[in-house]
Amino acid sequence: MLHMLIFVVCLLSSVAGGICGIGGGVIIKPAVDALGVLSVGALSFLSGLTVLSMSCVSVYKQRRRRLVDRKTGVPLALGSAFGGLAGKAVFDVIGKAVGEAPVGLIQSVALGVITVLTLLYVLFRGKIKTHTVKNPVFCGAIGLLLGVMSAFLGIGGGPVNLCVLYYFFSMDTKKAAANSLYVILFSQTASALSTVIQGKIPAFSWLLPVLMVMGGVLGGVIGHRMNEKLSAGQVDRLFVGLLLLIVCICMYNAARFAAML
Repeated sequence: MLHMLIFVVCLLSSVAGGICGIGGGVIIKPAVDALGVLSVGALSFLSGLTVLSMSCVSVYKQRRRRLVDRKTGVPLALGSAFGGLAGKAVFDVIGKAVGEAPVGLIQSVALGVITVLTLLYVLFRGKIKTHTVKNPVFCGAIGLLLGVMSAFLGIGGGPVNLCVLYYFFSMDTKKAAANSLYVILFSQTASALSTVIQGKIPAFSWLLPVLMVMGGVLGGVIGHRMNEKLSAGQVDRLFVGLLLLIVCICMYNAARFAAML
């Protein structure tokens, strides 16, 4: 029953992530965290693996729409790959130094703050002047920061990707979603390979990754189809609703981890 519940969470999160370009991990991580059934390390790895499977499907499905500008998308993606390695290393160091509950609290608070700031930006972005960055070095640096954040938090990419793409590259909602998933694909590939190569895969039931990846793949397919049918305004409204949900879950998780200290 618990395994099926996690599968449903991954499926629905991946559908929403495929539509909005937020990867799904930003929902999976706090939602499964709230169930209290997996260690922080195991959930971060499995969430990233699920997001990786979803982003693979979404990027493949979107290849003909040519929404990814390779001149900016490739440096962003390469930067995020290195950032994914760095973020995973930071997570390992902090987790080893402070333990399970403190690192869970740090992740919950950080994700909650980032989500609130993202919500504020989305609500007021019509009044905020955007830019069009072309410099590949700057693009790579932005990707690096996104990769570090996503790997450390175990969320894949999350809402902050979209805000960065809106602000620095003046992308519309659907183009930002496609580019966000492209960046997520690289950062999560690097993070997952690093974990596997170093032999640091956490302990968990091997049925879980099978079900979670299935949810990610199926959710990516459904999310892609729905993204094509929905208008930019509908995607924006769904995005705002998801942000509010994520903030509430993060508040619950922060209180739960704080009580464990």
